Amino acid sequence: MHENAIAKIVVDSAFKIHKEYGPGLLESIYEKLLQHELVTRGLNVRAQMPVPVFYEEIPLGTGFRVDLLVNEKLIVEIKSVESLAPVHLKQLRTYLLLTEKKLGLLINFNEALIKDGIRRVVNGLK
Repeated sequence: MHENAIAKIVVDSAFKIHKEYGPGLLESIYEKLLQHELVTRGLNVRAQMPVPVFYEEIPLGTGFRVDLLVNEKLIVEIKSVESLAPVHLKQLRTYLLLTEKKLGLLINFNEALIKDGIRRVVNGLK
């Protein structure tokens, strides 16, 4: 399945969850809800997947954890904050670069309208 098709399912799922629960829950709860919804829709989802970081082939340990990795192709970073900051987009761009994934979604569930909290981030790849 192509990244864009996966992203559409993720966005549809986020809309469904936000319609049911609205803003105000913890990120960890939205993560579990979204993971459940995506699995229910037949997608493979790994939550809190550790990603190692290397410098000149030297392992530096776990650099970060991907909130959700969907079908081994799409990274979903979940937030529940007053407003998204530029650092959140930079963080997702770095995740995409280090994992060599093409597409990521940054979803802030703490918006009155979920459409205002979804950002699509594309990796330019090296």
